[in-house]
Amino acid sequence: MPPSQNPLPPARLWPRRLLLAAVLLSAGTTAALGLAHWRTEAQIQQHHQRVLAAAQIATPTGEARPVPWPEALRDLPAPVQRYLRFAFPGGPVPGHAVQFTMEGQFRRPGSERFHPTSAHQTAGIRVPALMFDARTPVAPGVWARAWDAYVDGRMEMKARILSALTVVNETGSPQLDRISLRRWLLESPTYPQALLPGGAIHWEPVDTDSARAVVSHRGQTVGMRVRFGPDGGIASMAAEEDGDLGTPYHGSGEHVRRSDYQLIGGVRIPTRFVISRAARGQILPFWDGRITQWQLLTQP
Repeated sequence: MPPSQNPLPPARLWPRRLLLAAVLLSAGTTAALGLAHWRTEAQIQQHHQRVLAAAQIATPTGEARPVPWPEALRDLPAPVQRYLRFAFPGGPVPGHAVQFTMEGQFRRPGSERFHPTSAHQTAGIRVPALMFDARTPVAPGVWARAWDAYVDGRMEMKARILSALTVVNETGSPQLDRISLRRWLLESPTYPQALLPGGAIHWEPVDTDSARAVVSHRGQTVGMRVRFGPDGGIASMAAEEDGDLGTPYHGSGEHVRRSDYQLIGGVRIPTRFVISRAARGQILPFWDGRITQWQLLTQP
């Protein structure tokens, strides 16, 4: 064989070189996944910061003349008055946003199985703005990173396997923006300042144990039927129309149950929740969990 040609390595060297190639490929894959993870986490944090910025802009600064408590509630439906006295036993506690962490069981669209899930959420109080991010396993050694962001009346919904492979990529549309606005309303018992008079949400009477909560934002309006428990807390909220169970996402869900209220920093919030799809008379849970940490943020 001419010296200018390179012969194949001896057979005894193949396993060693294949092993070296596998190590190099694995290292390259690990580096690529690490970069994808860093980029995904940076995007997630950017959305949380956008919510905080929107919440700060929407919150008045300086001193405002407080409305006497509980006289400020007198024009609200009776069950709403009871709820707000329950949520703020010492009177309203100011804040512009909340951040909290959750853990529990999540069921992906089209799946019957629940998987352990952890999540983090930021929400504005005086303006509908919300960011939710979650991590959940999809197979042994494989996990998904997902988030829903809603700021300035527009939503973004993404899910990525191993932070790299995008499997859900939804951006704002009138339907999805409306679903995201309902999501902010559905989550409002975890930031009850949003349910006080003078905020984005207003109340309409229904009966002695229920009321209708309505929010309008950027040309969209949604309402939910709110049922109050005997202790005064919000027990459940339900959408006014059926959900579309054929979508590749759960969106806001159409029904939520809340329980296990805890007093934190003068605010009584529900720490247990079950969020469900609702259609054709069925309530189908997909996110069953509890709040593990909760923080109210106030203007500096």
